[in-house]
Amino acid sequence: MRTMIALLAGITISAAQTTYTIPFDSKGNTIELAVANTSTLQADQVKVEVTDCPGYITFTRKTLSIQQLKPQEEQTATFSFNVEKMAVANKEETLKFTVTSQTGQQWTKDITIQIAPPDKYELYQNYPNPFNPTTTITYQLTAISKVSIKIYDMLGRQVAEPMDEQQEAGGHEMTFNAGRLSSGVYFYQLVAVDARNTSHIFRKKMMVVK
Repeated sequence: MRTMIALLAGITISAAQTTYTIPFDSKGNTIELAVANTSTLQADQVKVEVTDCPGYITFTRKTLSIQQLKPQEEQTATFSFNVEKMAVANKEETLKFTVTSQTGQQWTKDITIQIAPPDKYELYQNYPNPFNPTTTITYQLTAISKVSIKIYDMLGRQVAEPMDEQQEAGGHEMTFNAGRLSSGVYFYQLVAVDARNTSHIFRKKMMVVK
């Protein structure tokens, strides 16, 4: 994606707002900020930095420096970032960038993004495993779904239901506390029912060691 910030002119250039869609759980995404010096004076040591972003986005570098920007010259600051599995899908979020000149003048640019939903429902192996007494269960949903997570013992008896609620598309995680369970092998089952009333069912094994 590419956008522009006008530097040293006292204004920010922004075209009609566009929402950029970023792939779920993706690496190596890039944002190009075209920084233009619209004045008649040279700008030195221009700092371009990410000043606000969602927690599920990780930038390789949050600050870049343009050593010299001549009058009427334009240079590009390229930022690379990854999207983690815990991203919320289909929700508009803002990436905020700030450009600071050597004299302390600042301009900002907001870029609106949303994360595309994952392409499939999936339940991941809990971690740590074996565990005592807590473990993390992670999973992903392609659409808004009614989610139930139940824990069963080796005889197929339900011993806990730590999750039973509607959730948004995207990545999710929850912490399960097995403090009331004895040592042994258990199964955790995810049932996600989408808007078409289709059930997506997954089951994995975990071990409690005390």
